[in-house]
Amino acid sequence: MSEPRPFTIDVPDDVLTDLRERLARSRIPDDSPRRPPSGMTAGYLRELVEHWIGWDWRAREAWLNEHPQFTARIDDVDLHFVHRRSDRADAPALVVMHGWPHTFALQLDFADLLPDVHVVVASLPGFAFSSPYAKGAMTETRLAATMHALMTDVLGYERYVTYGEDVTANVSDLVAARYPEHVAGIVATHAHFPTPQERAADDDRAVRDFFARIAARHTTDGAYGHVQATRPDTLATALDDSPAGLLAWLTEKLVEWSDTPPGDPRAVERRISRDRILTEATIYWVTRTIASSFRPYYEGADQPGPIPPTTVPAAVLVQRHEADYPESLARRHYLDLRTFDRLVEGGHFTVGEVPGEMAARVRQFLRSLEPR
Repeated sequence: MSEPRPFTIDVPDDVLTDLRERLARSRIPDDSPRRPPSGMTAGYLRELVEHWIGWDWRAREAWLNEHPQFTARIDDVDLHFVHRRSDRADAPALVVMHGWPHTFALQLDFADLLPDVHVVVASLPGFAFSSPYAKGAMTETRLAATMHALMTDVLGYERYVTYGEDVTANVSDLVAARYPEHVAGIVATHAHFPTPQERAADDDRAVRDFFARIAARHTTDGAYGHVQATRPDTLATALDDSPAGLLAWLTEKLVEWSDTPPGDPRAVERRISRDRILTEATIYWVTRTIASSFRPYYEGADQPGPIPPTTVPAAVLVQRHEADYPESLARRHYLDLRTFDRLVEGGHFTVGEVPGEMAARVRQFLRSLEPR
């Protein structure tokens, strides 16, 4: 364990020059006839690539560096994180965790709206500017231990609130279950999923119907995860060599998983601006972390094991892609459920898509935790 070290993003000029040269030589095929619908089209990809060539990364880099960033050695990882302290020393602390394929950067607009909270936005090991685990697997249990160590051993918070998306939804649940004496509360927009075995044994019709719908959609939309779990290095070789390919792979998921109408991929920019899309792609490109970002898929961090019920205060705010998530399931897992609500807007990347709404909801929850 080490003390936090200040960190500044400073991408070398030759890396940016190489990126632009590769983009200028991009070969983008036309859309295949009768292809299955997806979140990307050749036309939108060409538009994004052309914009990326002339895009001002330095301006975006300066904006990122306005956020106090650090690294700290935890176990065998140099973990990168943003730590925005409130002016109030006794303000509540909140750890915010991303998943795949987003990075810490997509959650900063949300963090900026909570000046009355000590906010920590962490980069997962092997994502962005965090090194990967040097030894052993990247499991959800290990991620939970790493994030807890960051908040307590490194930053010194005795109590904190936890929030995770995608892969880190389970991590957040585990943090709350394993360290309840340190976790003041949990906010969940990706509420708890039982294991497949637990689902099969569940006799609640609403639960069975919900997971049947999720499974049916996964049949057509889950190929990315199967490839990342079974052929990660083959895919990573292509994406690490072609910025256009990387952009297509990442943006397809931003389009499909955000709360925007299907059919027009450009609609994603109503939720996630073009600047933010290109920020995500550039971070993956300059850090060369697309390969290590696949590790959760073949090392276990996206495979939920049994997680015991959570006894800490909880706010479940169901995001739109899981709008039919059963309240009965939430009440079984979050035993001190203070809030259960279904968001009107906001998809998979919830705090990135509706940062204002989520900041207001989180602030309301934090106030409910204050001593009366």
